[in-house]
Amino acid sequence: MNISSIVVKTLPKFLDQVVQDLKDCEVCDYHMHDAQGRIIITIEGEGVEEELKKLRVVENIKYVASADMQMAYSEDELDRNMEVLNNADVVPKDINDESISPEQIIYNGDLKRKDLESFAQELDTAKLVAR
Repeated sequence: MNISSIVVKTLPKFLDQVVQDLKDCEVCDYHMHDAQGRIIITIEGEGVEEELKKLRVVENIKYVASADMQMAYSEDELDRNMEVLNNADVVPKDINDESISPEQIIYNGDLKRKDLESFAQELDTAKLVAR
C-alpha cells in the first residue's frame, strides 16, 4: 500500500468549493487548508499507477490550479523496485547500441514532461520479469 501527500492549490475565492469537491470525490482524504488556497490531502493506492490515476482525478476538479505530490510512503513497492534496479544494467542497452540513433533513445529524467503512468507500468512489468 502506498500513501502520498498532495498539496492542492486554488484561488482563495474558490477555496470552499474546491475543499468540498475534494471531500466528495472519494479518491482522497482531506486534511487541512489555509486562507491562501493551499489544501493538504492524501491518496492511497496499491501502487504508483493507482495513485497517479487518483492524482489525475484531483487535477481535473474545477478550479484546481495545481496538485503536486510532496511525500510518499510505500510499504512493499520500494523493496520490489530496488530489486529491479539492482538487477538492471547500470547503463541502458540502448545507449551502447550502435544501430540506434541518439534521437531514438528515450530520456526518462525529466519528471515534468514524463508520462509517469507509462513509466509505472514499465516498472511493474520489469518487476514481474525479475521474479
